[in-house]
Amino acid sequence: MTGTSRPIVLAAGGTGGHMFPAEALGKVLRKRGHALVWVTDERGAARTGFLSELETHTISARGIAGFGALGRLTGVISLGVGVFQARRILRDLNPAAVIGFGGYAAAPTMMAATHLKLPTAIHEQNAVIGKANRLFAKRVDHVCTSFEQTRLLPEGVSPVLTGMPVRSAFGAARAKPYVAPKDDNPINLVVLGGSQGAAAFSHLIPCALKRLPEALRKRIAVDQQCRSELVDQTRHAFSNCGVQAHLQPFFEDVPGLIGAAQLLIARSGSSTVSEVSYTGRPAIYVPYPYAADDHQTDNAQALVKTGGGWCGQQDALTPDSLAVHLEQLLTDPKALTKAAEKAKAFAIPDAADRLADVVEGLVHGRNGHTDQAQGAA
Repeated sequence: MTGTSRPIVLAAGGTGGHMFPAEALGKVLRKRGHALVWVTDERGAARTGFLSELETHTISARGIAGFGALGRLTGVISLGVGVFQARRILRDLNPAAVIGFGGYAAAPTMMAATHLKLPTAIHEQNAVIGKANRLFAKRVDHVCTSFEQTRLLPEGVSPVLTGMPVRSAFGAARAKPYVAPKDDNPINLVVLGGSQGAAAFSHLIPCALKRLPEALRKRIAVDQQCRSELVDQTRHAFSNCGVQAHLQPFFEDVPGLIGAAQLLIARSGSSTVSEVSYTGRPAIYVPYPYAADDHQTDNAQALVKTGGGWCGQQDALTPDSLAVHLEQLLTDPKALTKAAEKAKAFAIPDAADRLADVVEGLVHGRNGHTDQAQGAA
């Protein structure tokens, strides 16, 4: 299908959870011949990668929740300015469609787009619809979801299940067969703590590994995402437990890292769950306990119910309990292999194409509900 002369606007903020699916969709749409424009906030504009190569417009946007009265007032003013800016941008662009990916950075653009009665869709990455997407769910043409069941959808909204678009860089990792640890071979354990690392993991993981039998512990090599201010402290903890550890605040080659993992311990943000399941790797998920509406637990449980991983709440996990679980898993190749297979089957590998089909339905005046999207499971 050929593109139109009018651009498609992607509205996404500066966090990976919003930017990664926007990037994946953008690459598909560009291959299909569409012109693209990215509208974001200051944090997003500072990021590099595919989206930064597009025509970019930066608008004012700031969160409201979690602040005092003055902070909320400042946030409301910022969003109001953002709506004014976005309305002017959209009038000038006259886009064929506007696609939002949630978060406060996308909210002003989606508000302006719905006021201007432009063709619109939003994509929800989590198993619980976020507050910004909830606000626009009944105003946009389509609500596209990543999970088969999405909690807190407004009554009367019929979502289109497209799945979570995953960056194309994960293609090679997905093609790499999973090999469970066995005999006396080395074990690759990967620990991912979200965009800023997980402070709790800096204590929990080395303490749990120290409790493993020595023969098993000596086989383990850990790649762990760690907050920069905790790197030295965490490295010292690992040195005391006799495990080789590679610590970084940010890993450049996440697809390669996940592809090489035989087991992961990770937060359960939408990007992590989608990327790990798409690659087909077993994982123990530890939801961030303060996530809005506890959406990380829903994300993890959606996968866990299929047998594609395990979930442990942070306040219930102790070094002793985690050590017991790790020993059980790392000495049971069949269990790990089965979970890897279930995780891979859980993913929707053509999610970016499905979402692009919905967008093109808007661009060309159709309803966007393709048979493929409706039949996704």
